[in-house]
Amino acid sequence: MTTEKISKSSLDYGKQTIPSKTDRLGNKKKNSRADMLSESEKTSRDPDKTKKTGRRSAPEDCVTCKNRKYKDGSNEGNVSFKTATHVSPEAAGARVRAHEGEHVANANKKAAARDGQVMYSTVTIQTSICPECGRTYVSGGETKTNIRFQPEEHPYGKNQKAIDAIKVTGRNVDYAA
Repeated sequence: MTTEKISKSSLDYGKQTIPSKTDRLGNKKKNSRADMLSESEKTSRDPDKTKKTGRRSAPEDCVTCKNRKYKDGSNEGNVSFKTATHVSPEAAGARVRAHEGEHVANANKKAAARDGQVMYSTVTIQTSICPECGRTYVSGGETKTNIRFQPEEHPYGKNQKAIDAIKVTGRNVDYAA
């Protein structure tokens, strides 16, 4: 009966495991992929501390993410981000969703004040990838609302139903009867 010795050593970094290679004599060969990593990248399990392949920096050292600012482009005066404001990438999702929620709340207030009805409100959150570090971040948001207001009373609108009734009278006549 013959038994084979199986090498189960591995190099663990992050969440990936790369098995070590051995030659015919059982000597360990160096992993070329693992040799390319620095010591901090081998030991770090935090994805924000490791530099991704093809990127200039690790997410924690990214100058672009540190300098990113958010600014509102709407004409509403009582919402956040009227001046350019820095928000960390970790908190950007919650802050942008809250900001877009302010727009929805303003639409509901506007509809209630003028006897209108909000037909729909749609909030879209956009994401992008940082060109420097490769981190996915919330890059902005958009709110679309549709409000239907009751028609205002004006001289031409008062008799509009009577005029429309005169126009349609006699259109659907059954001549067979």
